Amino acid sequence: MIKGVVEIAVIGLGYVGLPLAIEFGKKFKTIGFDIDENRINELKDGNDITFEIEKKILKKTLKNNLFYVSNDIEDIRHANVYIVTVPTPIDSGNRPVLTPLIKVSEMIGSILKDNDVVIYESTVYPGLTEEICVPILERISNRKFNSNFFVGYSPERINPGDKKHTVSKILKVTSGSNEQTAEFVDKLYKTIISAGTYKASSIKVAEAAKIIENSQRDINIAFVNELSKIFNLLEIDTEEVLKAASTKWNFLNFKPGLVGGHCIGVDPYYLAQKAQQLGYHPEIILSGRRINDSMGKYIASELIKLMIKNGITVLKSSVLVLGVTFKENCPDFRNTKVINIIKELISYDCEVLVFDPLVDIVDFKKNHNINIVNTLPAKLKFDSIILAVGHDQFKSINLNDLKKDKSLIYDVKSFFNKDKVDKRL
Repeated sequence: MIKGVVEIAVIGLGYVGLPLAIEFGKKFKTIGFDIDENRINELKDGNDITFEIEKKILKKTLKNNLFYVSNDIEDIRHANVYIVTVPTPIDSGNRPVLTPLIKVSEMIGSILKDNDVVIYESTVYPGLTEEICVPILERISNRKFNSNFFVGYSPERINPGDKKHTVSKILKVTSGSNEQTAEFVDKLYKTIISAGTYKASSIKVAEAAKIIENSQRDINIAFVNELSKIFNLLEIDTEEVLKAASTKWNFLNFKPGLVGGHCIGVDPYYLAQKAQQLGYHPEIILSGRRINDSMGKYIASELIKLMIKNGITVLKSSVLVLGVTFKENCPDFRNTKVINIIKELISYDCEVLVFDPLVDIVDFKKNHNINIVNTLPAKLKFDSIILAVGHDQFKSINLNDLKKDKSLIYDVKSFFNKDKVDKRL
């Protein structure tokens, strides 16, 4: 176990890794590492394209002689604490993709030294850290787990785009591969987490705690999504129903909508796969996923029905989609379910234009063959408008300037006043 000065390497500088590295960099010598050279160069210039860290804060931290960023493995060779914050995605068949975790474990294993501590923050199914990552570290480093090196797990709880619940203000669950490691990991995080820490009894418990947080949210959103379908048939406004129900003190205030991104829309599949490996079929978890994954197609079909009902020709109709990221006030479009709406509308031969002021258009077009702009062309009008993501910038939009005589507005997020839209989810 580490006895002397702590030197930290945070590996993966996305929404999770960068804010964490910045906090540690205020108190310890910290290297922020990422394999993406472009990302490193942007950060060195003081630019964070995720919008998680303000330019002045990033530049100030880079000047404090404790924190720097690099994509050179030699720069992290002398660290003695490695914190892993790489993504844990799924493939097109909703199966967990462990490649990022495997590769980063191999990389760390190649530079691992006696008494080093490796802490994983990536969301995984219970048991993965010790079943998959630890054997890789042992094999590559030729060192023995819990003798020559030690492992901790402290799941990330970052909420991208949330400027109130930042990394230091979110209570941190910690754990370690033995009691001494658990104590070290807990004390380490306590130095930067003002909200405090909770030391779990084992790595597996900490892994499970994290994955059920997002699975619970997913299931609750699936419930209100199903309610919205029922209330639509009953011609009841779902938002008004939820407002009335939320007057009860113990009502859970979830809203219907699209559930994508790299956490809530992904993590339940990790838990489901592990359960299935053990011979158990998780009915509620997968049912919730099916409902939430179907919402994009449902929204598009509801708009098409409304267009037909209002005498708008669907073929070659112009549709404006406001927002394409997986959540509001965030530039991240990974696993966004807005794409499902767009693809369904295109299948009806609608001409779709996406307007999102936060998205990197070049990066987006590398992944999707969809028309997208950061600024709306002047005097352009549409047959239908869908508010898909509630970015704050959209509050200043004058919808009347975008409408034709018979245009429709479908508000997925209940973002605009009810009297300004034709339908809400």
